[in-house]
Amino acid sequence: MIDIFFEEIETLTELNPDFYESWLDQVANLEKKKLGDISLIFTSDEHLLTVNQQYLDHDYYTDIITFDYSEDDFVSGDLFISVDRVSENAVENNVSFLHELNRVVVHGVLHLCGYKDKSESEEQMMRAKEDQMLQLI
Repeated sequence: MIDIFFEEIETLTELNPDFYESWLDQVANLEKKKLGDISLIFTSDEHLLTVNQQYLDHDYYTDIITFDYSEDDFVSGDLFISVDRVSENAVENNVSFLHELNRVVVHGVLHLCGYKDKSESEEQMMRAKEDQMLQLI
């Protein structure tokens, strides 16, 4: 089940929970997983920075923080997403806001599926998987 929340920002009316439920279910299935409970929490740069400092001891802005609650084959977790970072990334990468938002969402879900992005090879694999999953839209 996909739940959508907004913290310290205006509601993004263009977001459709049914779309995310259907799409992320496909993503999980392709990774031989089952979709569990995922919360998409859209927030501001400042709020996400506070989360980053408080829970990860990191002092920098980021576009997403993923808290993994997956068990067995069920993909579950909280995805905190900075709408400010997504907007800036979209401009920088010359893509639409919604495209970049979907890339960040699937990035978080791929983390829940077990993908990492710390090394260069892991990051390349993550980008390839993001592109593959975006093709499903």
